[in-house]
Formats: sequence, C-alpha cells, structure tokens
Amino acid sequence: MTSPTIARKAKLKNQLVSAKAKLKHHVTPRRVVLLAAAAFSAFLILLTLRTIHTAAEASRRARAGATTTAAAASTPAAVAVAVHKAQQQRECTKNLPASVTETLVHYATSNETPRQTEAEAGAAARVLARRAPCNLLVFGLSPDSALWAALNHGGRTLFLEADAERIASARAAHPAGLDLQAHPVTYQQQEHSATISVDDLLALRNSSDCAASPPKPLSPDHVERSPCALAPRGLPPAFYEAEWDVIMVDAPVPGAVYTAGVAARARRPGTGETDVLVHGVDGTPEESFTRAFLCEGYIKEEAGRLRHFAIPSHRDKEDMPFCP
Repeated sequence: MTSPTIARKAKLKNQLVSAKAKLKHHVTPRRVVLLAAAAFSAFLILLTLRTIHTAAEASRRARAGATTTAAAASTPAAVAVAVHKAQQQRECTKNLPASVTETLVHYATSNETPRQTEAEAGAAARVLARRAPCNLLVFGLSPDSALWAALNHGGRTLFLEADAERIASARAAHPAGLDLQAHPVTYQQQEHSATISVDDLLALRNSSDCAASPPKPLSPDHVERSPCALAPRGLPPAFYEAEWDVIMVDAPVPGAVYTAGVAARARRPGTGETDVLVHGVDGTPEESFTRAFLCEGYIKEEAGRLRHFAIPSHRDKEDMPFCP
C-alpha cells in the first residue's frame, strides 16, 4: 500500500474521530428531551388545526342539511306526516281522563308535601290498581287525597273528615276537574279525649257494644244509636249506600279505625274481602289499637307506617269470631 493511500485513510479516521467527539459534546440528554418536546408540540399544533378544519366543514354541511330539511318539511307529503303525528298525540291525550290530567298537573305544580313515603303510597296504589274502579271510602283529607280519587277514576270515592274547615280548604285546593265528595263526621272519643285513655280504648275491644256482629244490612240506627263509645255520629247517607271495596284511614283515629272495621265486617256475603289501609301507625298505642280492632290475623302487608288488612264479611255469621 502506497504512502498517499495510507495518509488519506489516516486523515479520514481523524475526521471521524473529531466528528464523533463534537457530536457527543453537543447531543446531551437534556437537548434530546427538548428536541422530542418540540417535535411533540408541533404534532399537537398540526392535529388541532386539522380538527378545527374538520369541525368547520361538518358545521357547514349541517347548515346545508338543515336548509334542505326545512325545504323538504314544507312539501305536502311532509306536512301530511306532521299533521298525522299531531292527531295521534291528541288521541292519546283524549284517552287520559280530564280529572287524572288535572291531578297530575296539580301535583307537578303544588308545594304541598305528601304525607306518605314512596313505599307506603306504593302499597296503597297497588291495592287500588287491583280493585279500581271500585267503591273507595277514605277517612280524612290530606295532600294525598287527590291521588286516591284519581287512581279510582271511574269508581266512587267518598271522604269523611272531622274538621269542617279542612273540607272547605281541600275543595278549594284540589284540581277543578276532580269531584271531591267529602262530608263531615264526628267521633265521640275525640270529644272526651281527656277522659279516655289508651287502655280504656283497648278495653272496648272486649265489650259486646263494640265487638258485636254487624246487622243485616248496616243501617244508621246501628251506628248513630250504637252504645259503643267509638261509634261516629253524623255519617252521610252515602256511607250506607255502597259496599266499600277499599277503605283507607289516613290517620289511626280510633273512631275511624272502628268504623272501617264495622263497614268491612258488614259487607254483603259473597262479595269478597274488604281491603282496609291504615296510614300513620307510628307509635305503640296506634299499633295496638289498629291490630286489636282490625285484627292482626287479617294483616296482608306492612310498609313503613302503613298497614294493609283484608277483612272478610261477618254478616249472617253469628258464630264467626271477631278476630281469626
């Protein structure tokens, strides 16, 4: 090998070594990280610009499509479809009773707070869904009253309330399309509540005056002239005109619980059981009294403060015990 060739190779080798040294000096880990960050930032900028362009193009196409749709909607065929849908909606609305519609609006816009929880109202609603339309007797008026009347649409609903002022205010507050049949009633034990104790009320369960077999049929003489201290006074004629399929006691007033039991046991034989729902059983006295006069053996369901009893007819069954 000649000396010029060797000299060129040596020079080339020196240049490579020098370049490697310079590269090692300039390309540090910090500079590598900065270079990678700059490249990633450039990628994000390009991606953002592309996304903005795509969104603008989609918006332009959407506006063009909306214009086309609006033009198509003005065609006779589109108008005919729209009219048909509107007619279907009106037909669906017509099928919903006006009283139910107004009751829904009433609850949607009212500030009144229902007295029953979801579980309690649900248990009562299931009974009404099974029996309605039916004869429904309700002792007491409350913010829930319109609900019970609406759920019994097509049936007969009668409210009995001891507070005459509450009847007037309820009629004023209830939906206009809901015919609120409410009548005042008087309970004897309320007039003498200061002298009648819980034990005295429970003792009436064993007296023949309050636990006698119902007459046939139930008459005003049996209730109005009853020697039982729990018997109400002033029941309207409507109370005696129907066999009550469902009886609701909005609060466990002893006179109301007693009367519910009397009406259920006086039901005409062969017409099935009477569902009695008592709400507001939230203490030992109320629980004890309700179970004593409506009978623990007739309980079907308990939900919160609500008790559901199913009481059979006792009429014409003199040997049938007051409770099973």
